[in-house]
Amino acid sequence: MATTHTPNTSKMGTEQVDLSRALATQLRVDSIRCSTRAGSGHPTSSLSAADLMSVLLLRHLRYDWANAQQATNDHLIFSKGHASPLLYSMYRAVGVVDEDELVNTYRQFGSRLEGHPMPILPWVDVATGSLGQGLPDAVGVCLAGRYLDKLPYQAWVLCGDSEMAEGSMWEAIDKASYYNLGNLTAIVDVNRLGQDGPTELQWDMDKYAKRVEAFGARALVIDGHDVAAIDAALTEARSHPEQPTVVLARTIKGKGVPEIEDKNGWHGKALPQEMAERAIAALGGVNGLTITTAVPEAGTSAIVPDPDVAVTLPTWEIGEKVATRAAFGAAISALAVRPEVVVLDGEVGDSTHAGEFREVCPKRFFEMFTSEQQLIASAVGLSVRGYIPFASSFAAFLIARPYDFIRMAGLSEANIRLVGTHAGVEIGQDGPSQMALEDIAAMRAIHTSIVVYPSDAPSTAALVKIMADTDGISYLRATRGAYPVIYGQEEQFPLGGCKVHWAGADDTVSLIGAGVTLHECLAAAEELAQSGIAARVIDLYSIKPLDRDTLIDTCRITKGRLVVVEDHYPQGGIGAAVMEALAEAEVPQLHVKLLGVAKLPMSGESAELLDAAGISARHIVAAARELMGFR
Repeated sequence: MATTHTPNTSKMGTEQVDLSRALATQLRVDSIRCSTRAGSGHPTSSLSAADLMSVLLLRHLRYDWANAQQATNDHLIFSKGHASPLLYSMYRAVGVVDEDELVNTYRQFGSRLEGHPMPILPWVDVATGSLGQGLPDAVGVCLAGRYLDKLPYQAWVLCGDSEMAEGSMWEAIDKASYYNLGNLTAIVDVNRLGQDGPTELQWDMDKYAKRVEAFGARALVIDGHDVAAIDAALTEARSHPEQPTVVLARTIKGKGVPEIEDKNGWHGKALPQEMAERAIAALGGVNGLTITTAVPEAGTSAIVPDPDVAVTLPTWEIGEKVATRAAFGAAISALAVRPEVVVLDGEVGDSTHAGEFREVCPKRFFEMFTSEQQLIASAVGLSVRGYIPFASSFAAFLIARPYDFIRMAGLSEANIRLVGTHAGVEIGQDGPSQMALEDIAAMRAIHTSIVVYPSDAPSTAALVKIMADTDGISYLRATRGAYPVIYGQEEQFPLGGCKVHWAGADDTVSLIGAGVTLHECLAAAEELAQSGIAARVIDLYSIKPLDRDTLIDTCRITKGRLVVVEDHYPQGGIGAAVMEALAEAEVPQLHVKLLGVAKLPMSGESAELLDAAGISARHIVAAARELMGFR
């Protein structure tokens, strides 16, 4: 396929050309003003893209600024979030941010005009600033538009050339092409200079285009300062509903300020006051141009959420052996009756059991293959459109590979549900590369996160349903092996709760576990009882939030003797959560044994590995006896 170069012509009349240029000049002036006033920011990255955004605002963006929740609004995402001076200057131009807020509050404490865009602003869909994320998020937005909402909105994404070195950008282009997302247009500001010198490809537009086309998208190469060429490219982009478009715009960093145009060393630096004054004067001074964008026609989504629809969760008999990953598959399939529930998979749906949702509801199942960054980003984008996305994969890959996407989703306060299966040494012979032993710590650290770790099928099903109804980022840890059902169908599992087993007034030690280690704790308690030691067992299925009150009461009854057991590295896991909860509690002196996976595991049978890690029932018994003064 030959590289496509857009013609240097368009239907823009002289008046429109002049207006676009005038608006671009105002955007440059305002970008300089707000960043110089703040003493920080990225004006040069804003100046290079001003012409692109001027034409987009005047001619192509369909947005009702008075109604940011309008279902048919286009989406504008700044993947190069550091160009926030440009974005906020655009907001001033359309009248939703005034002069005082732009110039005097940008980057100031308490301002909603933060250094990088945040969804505290109603026109910002997702937090950006960590490069390589805005375009992947937009894929999820566009999946909703094409396959679920079935509405004609377009997602326009301003990208930087530096972030084109991120693999996530190519995952996004690939999946956009696979799903025929013609409602996605990426506009790449190819200004040649990154933070510390030239970018990898600099102005090699042909190489950029060949890469884009190799991933299945249309490449339109233009002069990013020629408003007529920009208009022609954006017009063409929207006219191909079956294929995403990447507009590759050759620009000059710092455009409009000759002193710094195409000069290294100005990235992320505000212009000094005197230089800013000279530049603004040369650009014609401050202007108050206000423009009106096209408003989309009203419309409603083809899918209407129904959170009140009756959901019949699956049932199991006590004693029946069921893997919690299998219970997740059954529970999420039951939730298919709710039209807003969507499932995304990382090409392991047969193992995670997420594939069972595809069997009952194929239209709301999206395969992201082994592109875990795109898996999370698509979930974030779908949540922007109001859907309830569940994304699942092996825990080791769901958490580790796309962790920055999860972190940024926390900053966006996105509503996504994550299910990581095959966690811990329990998985057995696949070995340590497949064993998530860091996931609890990682997810506990995420803003807005909820972390749950069920031990049997009914608790899993109940928590999956609760996740669907709970805002924020929720993470369910599931194990590979099958374990006995211990709870009846009537049991409730509220977030922030726990379950206490073998409780008595004369208990002398508490055994705390979750997931697989709960079963080891129960076995240990039974063995301890045979030797006259009364041990209560706590199922800490809700790790964040955690039932602090029950822990404190337990400590008072057992005189602070706790054995905490987890199939996870000791750092940041269940033991750390328990100790943090008790740090300032008024309890007797604590006598705690923390049992976790303290050394590198290897392949083997599950029972062998649990025992080798020191977290099997016999090690729990030994730890409890030591706390009691027995050897």
